[in-house]
Amino acid sequence: MNVALRSAMADAKLTPRKLAARIGVAPKTVERWLADAELVPHARNRVDACQALKVDEEMIWPKAVQERVKTGHDRELVHAYPYRSACPSTVWGELIEGATEEIFLAGYTNYFVWLEQPAFVDTLRRKIDSGCRVRFLLGDPEGEVTRQREAIEDVALSVSTRIRISLEHLGRLGSVDGLETRFSRADDAVNHVSLSVFRFDHDALVTPHLARLVGHDSPLLHLRRQGDSGMFDRFAEHAEELWGRGVPRTP
Repeated sequence: MNVALRSAMADAKLTPRKLAARIGVAPKTVERWLADAELVPHARNRVDACQALKVDEEMIWPKAVQERVKTGHDRELVHAYPYRSACPSTVWGELIEGATEEIFLAGYTNYFVWLEQPAFVDTLRRKIDSGCRVRFLLGDPEGEVTRQREAIEDVALSVSTRIRISLEHLGRLGSVDGLETRFSRADDAVNHVSLSVFRFDHDALVTPHLARLVGHDSPLLHLRRQGDSGMFDRFAEHAEELWGRGVPRTP
């Protein structure tokens, strides 16, 4: 029996029939709610019932409220976007500005970041000067996987061109302590091109690339680390593994 619901109805001087009439359901529906404390009505009915009874939802149906609260590793998912391009550039900017320990960009080209973030070279230089470690993991512009991906995408701005644009921007930073650039190893390239991980301290933006779609048409997940062995750690470990086997870029 849902004792809390029965008590609220008594306080409001509403019978099952009267409450049912107020919210537009059958009296037997209200009777089922009363009989089974585990039964959770539809959201619209819960809202209408609570308004009629002048009580909070968590008092009568606490299970419904608990189910809306993320628990466990679900807490790490801040937001999901069906397309990377749907994630506002301000989100990227805030994560970049907020990072104090590490910025790790492990997209295959990382090309779009230079376009979307104003004066990104200056921002990175300022971050490096303040002690933030900055790393770039890129695909090899001459690699076989790069050529295969170019054939799949079949777009004017090729994958190798996008990588070289990133290298050109990195060249403007010069050789400075705190900035590291590597190419993913040839036998890791297929794993790199299929999953981009962008890390900013304890936040990460992750893009799993879908079939023939270019990066901005693939989905994006915004993750925030909440504990060990969660989604953030799993994706971070993937990027670190590729980095550990990567080939340092020579000027």
